[in-house]
Amino acid sequence: MMLVDYLNIMIGLVILIIGVMVGVAFLTLLERKVLGYIQIRKGPNKMGYMGLLQPFCDAIKLFSKEQMYMIHSNYMVYYYSPIMSFFLSLMIWMLIPYYFNLISFNLGILFFLCCTSLGVYAIMIAGWASNSSYSLLGGLRAVAQTISYEVSLSLILLSCVILIMEFNLLKFSYYQMMIWFIFMMFPLSLCWLSSSLAETNRTPFDFAEGESELVSGFNVEYSSGGFALIFMSEYSSILFMSMLFSLIYLGGYDLNLFFYMKLMFISFMFIWIRGTLPRYRYDKLMYLSWKVYLPISLNFLLLFIGLKIFL
Repeated sequence: MMLVDYLNIMIGLVILIIGVMVGVAFLTLLERKVLGYIQIRKGPNKMGYMGLLQPFCDAIKLFSKEQMYMIHSNYMVYYYSPIMSFFLSLMIWMLIPYYFNLISFNLGILFFLCCTSLGVYAIMIAGWASNSSYSLLGGLRAVAQTISYEVSLSLILLSCVILIMEFNLLKFSYYQMMIWFIFMMFPLSLCWLSSSLAETNRTPFDFAEGESELVSGFNVEYSSGGFALIFMSEYSSILFMSMLFSLIYLGGYDLNLFFYMKLMFISFMFIWIRGTLPRYRYDKLMYLSWKVYLPISLNFLLLFIGLKIFL
C-alpha cells in the first residue's frame, strides 16, 4: 500500500471517531427528550434552540469538574479502565463496511466478538479498582450478565454466518437484496435485540448500575472525566449495536439515508424500552439467558445448518 492510502485510512478513522462522538452527544439529548415526554414533562429545552446545545454543556461541565482519587483505590488501574472501555467501544466502529478508505476486513464478526468480550474486563477492573463494595458487586454482576448473554449472542450471530458463509459484514447486504433476514428469523432477531440490551447494560438489564440496590454500581466512585468516558462508551455501544442490528436483519449496509434512519429507529427503541420497562430481577435474567435464549439459538442454529446441507 502507498503512504497516501495509509493517510486516507487515518483521516477516515478520525472523521469516523468525530462522527461517533457527535452521534453519542445527540443520542444523550434524544434520550433525555424522549424520557421527558414519556414521563409527561419537557426534556432539556433551555440551551440553544430546543436544547440542542445541552450535550456540549454537559461535556464541558463533566470534564471541568474536580477529579476525586480514593486513597485506598488501585490508582493506575482505576484511572485507566474508563479509558480502556472507551477505546474498545470506539475500536469496534472500524467494522462499518464503508466502500471507501476505511478498514473493511473479512473476519469482521470475529473482531466484534473479541472486542465485546474484552469490554467486560474494563467494567470488572473499574469495579474492583475502586475498592468499594458497591462498585465491586456491580462489576461482578456486569461480568456474570455479559458472559451469560454473550453465549447466546455469538450463537445467534453464528446462525447468520452459516446462512451467508462469510465473516465479512459487507456480504449481508448481498444476501438481503430480495428479503430481509428479520422475516426469515423473527424470533432470533428479537432474542438478538434483548441480548444487545443486556450487552450494553441497559434497562431492563442494567443490574451493574442498579441505582435502587447498588447506588449506581461499578461507576459509583467515578466523577468528572472518568464518569464521562464510561458514559460515552455505553452510548457508543448502543449506537454500534443498533447499527449491527440494522446491518444483519434489516437489509445490510447501504450508503443511503434509509440505513441511518433504521439505525436511528433501533437506537430510539433502546430509549423507549428504558422509559417503559421496569428492571428485571437478577435470577430472572440468568434464567432467561441460560434456559430460554440458549436453547432457542441452538435450535435455530441446527435448523440453518440443516437447510444449508440439504438445499
